[in-house]
Amino acid sequence: MPTFVYMTSCDGCGHCVDICPSDIMHIDTTYRRAYNIEPNMCWECYSCVKACPQNAIDCRGYADFAPLGHSVRALREEEKGTISWKIKFRDGNEKNFVSPIRTTDWGTIQSPSDYAAPGADDYKSQELAHEPDALNIEGGLPALTPEQLKEGVV
Repeated sequence: MPTFVYMTSCDGCGHCVDICPSDIMHIDTTYRRAYNIEPNMCWECYSCVKACPQNAIDCRGYADFAPLGHSVRALREEEKGTISWKIKFRDGNEKNFVSPIRTTDWGTIQSPSDYAAPGADDYKSQELAHEPDALNIEGGLPALTPEQLKEGVV
C-alpha cells in the first residue's frame, strides 16, 4: 500500500516532493497540500515519510515486521537526530523502534563531476566509483581476489 497524506497536517512545504525518487508526490495547486498522484507507482521507500517535518504522511508497514491490520507512524525528531517508528497491532500491543537519522544536509553531497575521472584500473575493480570514499573505509572495500574465488571449485 502506498503512502498517503493527512491533508489537515500537511503545510505544503514540499520536502516530500523534493525527495520522492519516483516523482509521484506533488503539491495540489488548489489546496497547497501534498498528495500522491500515482499510488500504484509508489516504491514504498518511505523517503517522504521520513522527510516530512509535519509527520503528515502515513504508510503501511511491510509484512516482515508488521502483520495486516496494524498502523505505522513515523516521527522524525531533528533535535534528537532520530526517526522513531511506532507500530500498533490489532490486539492493541505497540512496538517502538528508534534509529539514527543518517541523511546528510541538503546540498552537501559532492557531484560526480567534482571527483577525478576513473582510470583504467578503476574499471577492473569490484568497487563502484568513489564507493570507499563515501563509506569512509580506509584501504577500500574488502573483496575476494581471483585466487580466493577458485578455492573449493571442482
